[in-house]
Amino acid sequence: MKKTILFLFANIFIFSFFSCAQKLPVQKLTVTTQKRGQVCVLAEVAKTQAQRNRGFMERKNIPAGTGMIFVFERDQILSFWMKNTPHPLSIAYIDSTGTIRDIFDMTPFSLSSVTSTVSVRYALEVPKGWFEENGIKTGDKVSLPE
Repeated sequence: MKKTILFLFANIFIFSFFSCAQKLPVQKLTVTTQKRGQVCVLAEVAKTQAQRNRGFMERKNIPAGTGMIFVFERDQILSFWMKNTPHPLSIAYIDSTGTIRDIFDMTPFSLSSVTSTVSVRYALEVPKGWFEENGIKTGDKVSLPE
């Protein structure tokens, strides 16, 4: 009986560990900038509440040119924080037409909320500074996930 219980707990731990480490489905998004043309980012797509809650938590390495897009069911004021997130990020809040409305930098492990200034449907997180390095600004357009 004890061996069975230990085996069960070991399997739950292993499943939990690997399921947390798994990446979400990836989609190529194109940002059309006002000055530099088109820039692509490979973004993991977080559509469910559980996926959105997890985000990039505990990810130590997020390569340039990659990110995560958070998809919400309706336009709303969005607020993100960096709890348990060691990698510095930048976030773009995007409305339902694909227009970037806000871009903010975020600090690792910060519990301070970073809130959109208007109602939006999407949030795109990338390594800190990626938007600036690629000439991406508010008003630019993002191809939206399917």
